[in-house]
Amino acid sequence: MRLPCPICGERDRREFYYQGAASLLARPEAEASAEEWHAYLHLRDNPAGRTQDLWYHEAGCGAWMVVDRDTLTHEVFGAELVEASDAD
Repeated sequence: MRLPCPICGERDRREFYYQGAASLLARPEAEASAEEWHAYLHLRDNPAGRTQDLWYHEAGCGAWMVVDRDTLTHEVFGAELVEASDAD
């Protein structure tokens, strides 16, 4: 699988570190309830199909990005820097 880094261009997946669903960017406030923190830290969906995932370009520019891809076909639809993303 190849990922389109917004800074470096298309690169092999092995240059990146997968961090999980981009929904992790929506972190609860420090004062949030224990239930909210439990849900954020421990409850995860495992969707089949199109997802938005958080990736780190570890062997490249060091950018964090949100990748829009399909987990069934491995098709990659695009990527954008976390700062530009509306995934949170």
